[in-house]
Amino acid sequence: MSVTVTTARERMELAKAASREIGLLSDERKRDILRSLADSIVARTDRIVAENAEDLSRGRANGLSDGLQDRLRLDAPRVAALAAAVRDVAELPDPVGRVLDERVIAGGVRLTKVSVPFGVVGSIYEARPNVTVDIAALALRSGNAVILRGGTAAERTNAALVDAMRDALRAQVVDPEAIQTLDDLGRDGARDLMQARGLVDVLVPRGSAQLIETVVTQSQVPVIETGAGVVHIVIDASAREDWAREIIVNAKVQRPSVCNAVETILVHRDAADRLVPVIVADLQEQGVTVHGDAGVAARATDVVPATDADWAQEYLSLDVAMRIVDDIDDAIAHIRTFSTQHTEAIITEDERNAERFLAEVDAAVVVVNASTRFTDGGEFGFGAEVGISTQKLHARGPMGLPELTSVKWLARGAGHVRA
Repeated sequence: MSVTVTTARERMELAKAASREIGLLSDERKRDILRSLADSIVARTDRIVAENAEDLSRGRANGLSDGLQDRLRLDAPRVAALAAAVRDVAELPDPVGRVLDERVIAGGVRLTKVSVPFGVVGSIYEARPNVTVDIAALALRSGNAVILRGGTAAERTNAALVDAMRDALRAQVVDPEAIQTLDDLGRDGARDLMQARGLVDVLVPRGSAQLIETVVTQSQVPVIETGAGVVHIVIDASAREDWAREIIVNAKVQRPSVCNAVETILVHRDAADRLVPVIVADLQEQGVTVHGDAGVAARATDVVPATDADWAQEYLSLDVAMRIVDDIDDAIAHIRTFSTQHTEAIITEDERNAERFLAEVDAAVVVVNASTRFTDGGEFGFGAEVGISTQKLHARGPMGLPELTSVKWLARGAGHVRA
């Protein structure tokens, strides 16, 4: 990447200055910029894929897990999908300038509450080049500059993507310093980003539970916490066999390395004889290792005995934990103990149990009779996502454009003074 400065602080200062220009861009200008970003990414496909191959080769040599390799991998169709997501974001309504409240207070002063950009959005993540593009696109569309620290595993891929996006800004006669990367500065860059209070307005971590915990506990910049996904699916006594089998396989197998993949299956005792054998067989046919309790092992073959650690495990691989529960209360109690409050689901035809589950389970997304894989910004209609927030302040669940804005109160008077 062609930068003329070497320190993280200098880059962040340039991003702060550029954010003033980005924050004043019109809706149509921001749309044009994102379309240009998408075109530039597509035009650089060969280079991006070649750099990604180098990152993957280095990752395999360094023992990078299969799950992280899957997240890291880019081929031509995945690059095209990244560009398509940027184009989708371009077509979303502008989140800036929305009137959220209007009122006239005592004395006649008119108040208007409007949405405004944060200013500078930072993100620390690992082995996820899609995040490089998604967060940059969402930040620009919402009028923000962005500072990225994507980790060494994807350093060459991220550099190629950032180059493409900065060139697109230049082509649109917009300050390219609105997109910054600190990857080449290593852990020092991440540390400086976490300490950049006053230069960076909000920081979003994406990655392992350990990475997120580090950012949340060490950052001096306000953090929107995204969480690990110890995701549960409860198979109720009344669950339809066809729904249970299709939903479970989709939730585990479609893309096991992502945070909305199911990690623990809880089967009502009254459905265990009927459904455990077929669901375990379905999963094993897809290469999944089932870690089950004694009740599961008694009803299926080739089950690995589950340990206490399995119930808190975010596998991000073709592994799943399975346990027999006595009833819906037992299932909800298990979830309360081990949930990371990401996504929780139940498969049931009992409307009362469905409504109980929706009301009593505390998670960012609670699902009835559908795959947990739907917890995704693209699936929710956001075009892309900043992350899936598991906190309760400001944003919760898949985060799109509105979650990258703050508010401003505008007060209009005519010589008014307070009595």
